[in-house]
Amino acid sequence: MNKTIRRASVFTLLLVFALLIRATWVQFYEGQALADDKNNRRGAIETYAEPLGNIIVAGRSITGSAPTEGGDLAYKRTYKDGKLYAAVTGYASQAYAPTQLEGIYQDVLNGTDPRLKTVMDTVTGTRAEPGNVVTTIDPDVQKAGFEALGDKKGAAVAIDPKTGRILSVVSTPSYDPTSLTDANTAGAAWEKLTSDPDKPLTNRALRQPLPPGSTFKLVVAAAALENGLYDSVDVKTESPDPYTLPDTTTDLTNENPNAPCENATIRTALQYSCNNVFAKMAVDLGQDELRATAEKFGFNDESQDVPVRAYTSVYPKDMNRPSTALTGIGQFDVTATPLQMAMVSAALANGGELVSPHMVSQVTDSGGDVLEDHTDPDSKRIVSSSTADQLQSAMETVVEDGTGSNAQISGATVGGKTGTAQHGENNSKTPYAWFTSYAKSDTSDKEVAVAVIIEQSDAARSEVSGNGLAAPVAKAMMEAALRG
Repeated sequence: MNKTIRRASVFTLLLVFALLIRATWVQFYEGQALADDKNNRRGAIETYAEPLGNIIVAGRSITGSAPTEGGDLAYKRTYKDGKLYAAVTGYASQAYAPTQLEGIYQDVLNGTDPRLKTVMDTVTGTRAEPGNVVTTIDPDVQKAGFEALGDKKGAAVAIDPKTGRILSVVSTPSYDPTSLTDANTAGAAWEKLTSDPDKPLTNRALRQPLPPGSTFKLVVAAAALENGLYDSVDVKTESPDPYTLPDTTTDLTNENPNAPCENATIRTALQYSCNNVFAKMAVDLGQDELRATAEKFGFNDESQDVPVRAYTSVYPKDMNRPSTALTGIGQFDVTATPLQMAMVSAALANGGELVSPHMVSQVTDSGGDVLEDHTDPDSKRIVSSSTADQLQSAMETVVEDGTGSNAQISGATVGGKTGTAQHGENNSKTPYAWFTSYAKSDTSDKEVAVAVIIEQSDAARSEVSGNGLAAPVAKAMMEAALRG
């Protein structure tokens, strides 16, 4: 064999060797990435080859599967009362990645979760029967919140304080997930939904933190009591009215100039929502102490999973004293989701202990055997029982004879806090209306905590208030929860 042939042979062998290495790399190292690539249709074909498992509310499936006509995708997802439950289910689409519970539990719902496999499935190499996701959602509370919000842009969350069960997650305007399930029509629906300025795909209840306004005063009051700044909600504070923001000449006034806010007690300050009291209280506490209490309630938690990952509610760092004062009334850079503010009320209603909020109770296989059980969640103490009891009493004053009177319920003890948060530069846009509350039945052991935000409504700007817009929504949800 001459030198030229030998060189050609060696070169050819090197090419073959390089090809084998590349094929091995693609198969064993890049295979999963290629399988997961959104442009790889084989994954969708496998997912929709059989009916999917279901998401369950109160023993009833709110999802389903329907055969398609032609094509290589045999089934598509369907939804019952899709708009009502969209903020819970999310969507499972032949064209787009699944979201919310559909996304978190997609392997269970499409039968590829290894926990579902039987010995026979392993031997035959067939896909297991899909499992189901059992939620904690109460259909009556969900419907009450959805109908009460109506055409308003807003959101609401309801929690059972004793168990942490999330009874309702509502976000409006909503959308019908069914419009996104079929690959042939999903594109047009997606374009319509994503171009809508009201952003119906946004889960406002869990994933849109906004300034909480005066509802945050509950956190400030809790910090003041826990840190010994005041030992009772009925002790007079040292609070001039108006309050001059420290290191400035800017006076902070109150919405109601006739309210008895000068040197008011915490009870009276919550009852009339006195800005001067809580702004000064925040400065007296200092940003570090106030942030520590806020973080106990869940602020600044970047891993708040219920199991959907909620966006972080924020209490800011590294502020000057005027900014710290503004955080005391839920402004400056303080933001919160309705979930977060419902957690504040839930913890106070439960004697200062927060049970981890969750909206999935169990994940099961097709036969009902439990794969995951979340019916005994963790809990942690946020504030002392004494602080919680005192703030419950003050919150009840807010509803009985204060700014939250529209949340009163016959046959129940209700506590709450209103909020109206500035929106836009120099408050140029319509303010946000908030209400966070709890209700306890006078004749049973039922109780519920609710938080509501109204971002936009048909009300005139002068009529925008937590009591006028958000409290009636909370009342409807609390009544539904207490009825059971």
